[in-house]
Amino acid sequence: MNDSPVVVHDAADASGMPDAPARELPLFELLGVLSRRRRFILRVTVAITVVAAIIVFLLPAQYMAETVLLPPAQNSPVAGALMTQLGGGALASMAGASLGVKNPGEMVAALFRSRTVEDAVVDRFHLMDRYRETHRSGARLDLEKHAAVTLGLKDGLLRIEVRDTDPQMAAAIANGYVEEFRKLNASLAIGEAAQRRLFFEQQLADARDKLAAAEDAFKQTEQQTGVLQLDSQAKSLIEAASALRAQVVAKEVQIQGMKSFATEDNPELVTAREQLAALRAQLARLGGSDAEADSFVLPKGKVPEAGLEYARRYRDVKYHEAIYELLARQFEMAKLDEARQGAPVQVVDAAVPPDRKSSPHRAAVTLAAAVLALLASAAWCVLQHAFEKLLRAHSAGAR
Repeated sequence: MNDSPVVVHDAADASGMPDAPARELPLFELLGVLSRRRRFILRVTVAITVVAAIIVFLLPAQYMAETVLLPPAQNSPVAGALMTQLGGGALASMAGASLGVKNPGEMVAALFRSRTVEDAVVDRFHLMDRYRETHRSGARLDLEKHAAVTLGLKDGLLRIEVRDTDPQMAAAIANGYVEEFRKLNASLAIGEAAQRRLFFEQQLADARDKLAAAEDAFKQTEQQTGVLQLDSQAKSLIEAASALRAQVVAKEVQIQGMKSFATEDNPELVTAREQLAALRAQLARLGGSDAEADSFVLPKGKVPEAGLEYARRYRDVKYHEAIYELLARQFEMAKLDEARQGAPVQVVDAAVPPDRKSSPHRAAVTLAAAVLALLASAAWCVLQHAFEKLLRAHSAGAR
């Protein structure tokens, strides 16, 4: 049975001169070349395989430790409970917009890759000496090569993978990432919450002093006038005006806070301003003003002349009580936010020292080197034979 060549053999053209050699060798000729050069192919393959095995066995073993985290929920339950106490509405919407984030997992992953966290990890584990770097920026780049922070698209879990030649160090760095991130996250949250807590603490102390002064003035007026109680109509009118003035102040504080993140055309800001205008209109119908504490005047005939001063003092007490209650709520909210110390990150699986190396795969690398050496040496022999055949064809044509 005759072997069929891969391509047609060399042929002579019309002038009788031999044509160029075939571009591909016949199958039997190819096998013959490989058979004749088998010793060369074997020697090259063995030599490259031995060299590759020596190199791969000289490489230090790499161990990978992994920490699995559960990113924080989109909204804080503490803030949600406080918004419920405040009564919801536009104030709750404003708080939700400031506390909620679109994708907290991506935000946490970005914080893990921040320079602050990476520098803290470099300093904590003395990675400049370990990576033999003279600059912190170089050690940070080496750390980024050895550590990976990934967010799972399906399960939503955050994974921190650290490779190192020491399994104990790999696990320590992976867990150290989490601790340094918590420090950064806590400092960010406490910084914002502490500022709000300090502000409301000062406002609350001022409101407490004003309330105490109003109560003392009310007590003195009560002793001087001898009036012990107002009639129900005047009392209701005073309490309604005081509550309206307190709501006006609360709405102004809310609008001032919304301006920090909302534009002038924001629907919530527009609604809040309309509500403020409505509250001011209601207060004006009662004869009062939110600008001055003493502007509220009772209609004539509602209160006897002897009890007019008593009514004014009573009104001041009710007003300062309402302001004090509002600021106390805000102060408690800031205190809880400060104690919360940022969005919690829960550790699903803490990193442990791995008992098996992750790289290099010495057997696989050695086998791959042997296969590549075999193919390369065989290809070299075939190309060399084809080149020699081409030279002989040209020599024959020249003769």
